[in-house]
Amino acid sequence: MIDRALRLSPSILSADFAALGAEVGAAERGGADLIHVDVMDGHFVPNITIGVPVVTALKRAATRPLDVHLMIEQPDRYITAFAEAGASMISVHAEAVTHLHRTLDHIKAQGVQAGVVLNPSTPIAALDEVLSQLDYVVLMSVNPGFGGQSFIPRSLDKIRRLRAMLDSAGSTAPIEIDGGVLLENVAAIVSAGVDVVVAGNAIFGGDDPEAATRALRQAALDAHTARERRHLGAPPPA
Repeated sequence: MIDRALRLSPSILSADFAALGAEVGAAERGGADLIHVDVMDGHFVPNITIGVPVVTALKRAATRPLDVHLMIEQPDRYITAFAEAGASMISVHAEAVTHLHRTLDHIKAQGVQAGVVLNPSTPIAALDEVLSQLDYVVLMSVNPGFGGQSFIPRSLDKIRRLRAMLDSAGSTAPIEIDGGVLLENVAAIVSAGVDVVVAGNAIFGGDDPEAATRALRQAALDAHTARERRHLGAPPPA
């Protein structure tokens, strides 16, 4: 089970693919904990990105675990290939899977952490019957398909409700947020209950991915530390 320590997962969707190894290296030097890989097929979402060969290449270049997000139809057909390519985490959309229980078992059978992703309009009740299988949950805070979109404000309430739902079920599964995360809103997002922060344009959209990663991670970590202190009833630091 992935623990609930704060983790930052830069999304290569916004990186310069002509210099992908260098971009990932800069994010890692800035403190990235994971590398987020968005796989899109042009059917489940209106965009096409990368496939197994790029994940294989990334595995050779990256020193952090690969957090692979399958935004594709029939993800069961590709889980084994992505696991063999080097994914440490694989998440699938509840909206794209007919037999979610079976799919999560399939992911785990590859020795990979299993996550479920919910689109903005999908209620958290979609997770009711698979809570015990979840290593993590990904909430989309934009409609998936393209980087650089604005965070949907209602997502903050959804994060809080999901965290309460998981806590009530005795689940320690972390919540990962994906979409519209910026330095200006990351503290509010983490304070609401997020443990894994995906950010693309906020890191790779400028001239210095290393510095952007470091700043975003520090802001998220400060908010996470304050949230955990409140949860434990500890006084704020002097």
